[in-house]
Parts: sequence; structure tokens; C-alpha cells
Amino acid sequence: MRGERSVARLFAEEPLSWGLRGDPYLWRAMAAHLAHTPWPATAQQLEALIVEAFEQLTGSAWSSAGHFFVEAFAHGGMSSGGISMVFWHEHGLPLLRARWAQA
Repeated sequence: MRGERSVARLFAEEPLSWGLRGDPYLWRAMAAHLAHTPWPATAQQLEALIVEAFEQLTGSAWSSAGHFFVEAFAHGGMSSGGISMVFWHEHGLPLLRARWAQA
């Protein structure tokens, strides 16, 4: 991951599995949103950037529990537009932190 040093680089490879059907659309939206964001110096700065982008793009608090619906990420299907907080708390953010630490 050396070379390109924007936060969006952490999103280049998508996870193998998701929580709900809106999660991959949010993942891609976060990558675009953070495309010109400079590389953070600390893991805490990275987490703050991720949380801020998440809240701006979903209109929901990072501290939300369970799941919620975001119209912008609804593209058809039963759980379309659904955002899983379990995915983001237990898989998404830890994956991004691990990629940052390895870069």
C-alpha cells in the first residue's frame, strides 16, 4: 500500500462478505469521500476520519446499534439500503485499521 497515500487507498480491496446490502455501496461512497484525505499519522486519527465520513454519508451516529436504512444506498432487493452496524464495528473498521497499520 505504499505510494498512494490517501485514506481511500485503504478501501481499494473490498471485504469478502458484508452485513447488509447497503454496506458495499457505503464502502465505495466512503472511498470516494476520502479520496483526497491525507494519510493520518495515528490510528486514532484514522478512526476519527472513518467515523466522520460514516456519519456524513449515512446521517446516522456511529454509536447506532443494529441496522438502519439509507435511501442513497438502496438499489433493489429486500435488505437494499440496509447498513449493518455489526459489520462496521466488528469487521469494517478493524479491517481498515489493520490495513493502515500494515501500510
